[in-house]
Amino acid sequence: MKIFTIGFTKKNARQFFELLKVNEIDIVLDIRLNNKSQLAGFTKGEDLQYFLSEICHCDYRHCLEFAPTKEILDSYKKSLITWAEYEEQYTALMNKREKHLTFLDDYAKYENVCLLCSEPTPEHCHRRLIAEMIANTSLQKIKILHI
Repeated sequence: MKIFTIGFTKKNARQFFELLKVNEIDIVLDIRLNNKSQLAGFTKGEDLQYFLSEICHCDYRHCLEFAPTKEILDSYKKSLITWAEYEEQYTALMNKREKHLTFLDDYAKYENVCLLCSEPTPEHCHRRLIAEMIANTSLQKIKILHI
């Protein structure tokens, strides 16, 4: 299995959907806390699901189980905590939820899974953290690609 990650910020719709198509993404897992009020209209939940089906012929799922809590996210965005503290709190949350441990069972029928968030790069985004957690706890070899 390959786990891709993508952020839509600083991408127009054409760039975004072409990256998904060229990488033959089978399913996009939207791991944003809020998938309704984004600045990029093409990434709003129901619209995104339609576009992914029609343009990329892939599935879509909004996965709140991989999203940070509002408190963790707001604390980081308001600079009340550092990235290192965010990473620690998010990792603890994911370990408590344990959904990363069943990821391969839940998505076994897909070869190319893509984790979606808004950040333009993965360095300071929870999509990178959860992808690494999944890969590190899996018995199966997982390749992570940030597109």
